[in-house]
Amino acid sequence: MSDSSSTEDNETFFLQSCQSLQSKQTVQLYDNWAETYEQDLATMKYRAPNGALDFLNTNFSGSREDAQVLDVACGSGLLAKLMVALGFRFFVGVDGSKGMLEQAAKTGLYQDLRLALLGTEPLPAQPGLFDVVIIVGALDFGFAPVSVVRELCHAAKPGGYVCMARGDHTGLAASRYKKDLENELHLMENEGLWSPVGIKLMGWYMKEPPEVCERDESQYISGTVYLYKKAS
Repeated sequence: MSDSSSTEDNETFFLQSCQSLQSKQTVQLYDNWAETYEQDLATMKYRAPNGALDFLNTNFSGSREDAQVLDVACGSGLLAKLMVALGFRFFVGVDGSKGMLEQAAKTGLYQDLRLALLGTEPLPAQPGLFDVVIIVGALDFGFAPVSVVRELCHAAKPGGYVCMARGDHTGLAASRYKKDLENELHLMENEGLWSPVGIKLMGWYMKEPPEVCERDESQYISGTVYLYKKAS
């Protein structure tokens, strides 16, 4: 199989896996994908991390050099690489793929990396410790269940930030997930667990292959960044 064909297959998998695969299969495919993951994301024009960090960086108050960051669904460590450029230094990463964690370890940026499949295992993070808890891309049907957002909040320190970014993918399952997610976010706000800093709409989240969007050519899907501040 050519490199081009492999990249196209990975693009399709990235967007279809949540509808067609079970979590164990998904983990195995991410393990196999790990070495070319960032290269393929660049081909897919994946701008989700940049959009999330732009919004977080604009609103973050505090010392970036001292901040403790929990990078949930950290993948190969792409987010940490971008955050270092903004002045952040201390990272703990969590991911369900051992192959991805091996790639993240090669960056040398993480003080700790932990293997856990979101939704089936508890989030392996000390409660109330982190200045920033961030998750990009994993909040969707078939990946992390909506209930994970409470664990994200639990891991943040009082006054800490929880940043969540997801693509506005097409399909009934994705639409239902987004509705359930936003209902849970509002419920947690009403419970006094956190307060919204803001919501940012991203016009260009990533490229969607034609076989997924059912068009002759690829199109770019939008995304949403949710930023909350935990109650003090």
